[in-house]
Amino acid sequence: MQTKPDFKIEFVILMASLMSIVALSIDALLPALPDIGNHLNVTNPNDNQKLITMIFLGLGFGQLIFGPLSDSFGRKPMVYFGFTVFVIASIVCVTTDSLEVMLIGRVFQGIGLSSPRTIAIAMTRDTYSGDFMAKILSIIVMFFILVPIVAPTFGQLLLDFFDWRAIFNANLLIGLLIVLWFWRRQPETLSKEKRIKFSPSIFITGTVEFFKHRESIALTLVSGFITGSFMVYLSTSQQIFQEQYLLGELFPYIFASTAFSVGFATFTNSRLVIRFGSFNIAYYATIAYAVISLLYVLLFFSGNNPSIHVLVTFFLLQFFAVGFLFGNLRSLAMEPLGHIAGIGAAINGFVSTVMAVPIAIYIGSFVKTSVLPLFIGFSIFGVLSLLVFVWLKRRRGLGKI
Repeated sequence: MQTKPDFKIEFVILMASLMSIVALSIDALLPALPDIGNHLNVTNPNDNQKLITMIFLGLGFGQLIFGPLSDSFGRKPMVYFGFTVFVIASIVCVTTDSLEVMLIGRVFQGIGLSSPRTIAIAMTRDTYSGDFMAKILSIIVMFFILVPIVAPTFGQLLLDFFDWRAIFNANLLIGLLIVLWFWRRQPETLSKEKRIKFSPSIFITGTVEFFKHRESIALTLVSGFITGSFMVYLSTSQQIFQEQYLLGELFPYIFASTAFSVGFATFTNSRLVIRFGSFNIAYYATIAYAVISLLYVLLFFSGNNPSIHVLVTFFLLQFFAVGFLFGNLRSLAMEPLGHIAGIGAAINGFVSTVMAVPIAIYIGSFVKTSVLPLFIGFSIFGVLSLLVFVWLKRRRGLGKI
């Protein structure tokens, strides 16, 4: 760990690029969901949402494998192993005619991609700590958010000239280039003397150690609530904008505007976090998230959809708040876990993601002719997140950190 933190731009962009393979595999596919559904003879549009939520399921479980293993064998080998799994799963996805096989392929894509996603966070924790780590994670997320801004447009462009399989193939090629860059330029961040000797028990001992830190548990729960409501948006956005609002090819641009809101917030957070502290910023962002959600539930409780301008304004406000939460929540949860950064990042990611998947599937099943279920879901989990933060503030006030 560095005593005098040093900002390394290549490190930040490389970590963001590793995480971006995940975003690209999710967001570039959004415009293609109806085409894939037609190819697989899907009759219920809500089933198309599972092509998004299932990759998150794989992301959650995969982290439990690669995080602890990276504590024993180093960070870099796990990235190579995970990417290999992703390649095999992608081949399955482009060669199947079965929805069930495609969903299994998406789960294994998520398992493979959980490696670069988890390792990027663990390597950041290896290198930085405290509010400076929160600053670095915010900048990483800011670069990472550039991908969701352009990914749906990129996917639509490939659809215009080729078909949905080209999106999978392009993701593979881009991922390969990033992994080659990682191989050539990024040193291993976990020295051999700091590695934990491998035994099956490390999964148990690491988990036990994680659950000794109550703040890490609480912040992981908040991550699950926020990620779950965000995942509802990801899995239903195509259905909402293209089917409920009949916006057709404008969808990628609307999606990009909401992604930009998250990116701008993470940039702002990177400038403010050292001055105000990651906990305080995350606390007030959670208040904003909960209040905005409740306001929209009250205004549109009739079930009638608001105008597209009102809806997009809602998403812009919500995701601006989310931009202050993602990096800070992960940083705060990881702060006491430097000695088990790999399994700590894994459990944090696993719990928050596996919480998020059923939240997204359940709420998404109600999003058919109205966006009201989306508002209600956001408000419920916003309030739950705020209650956790109130409890954390009380503990800190009592000196129980």
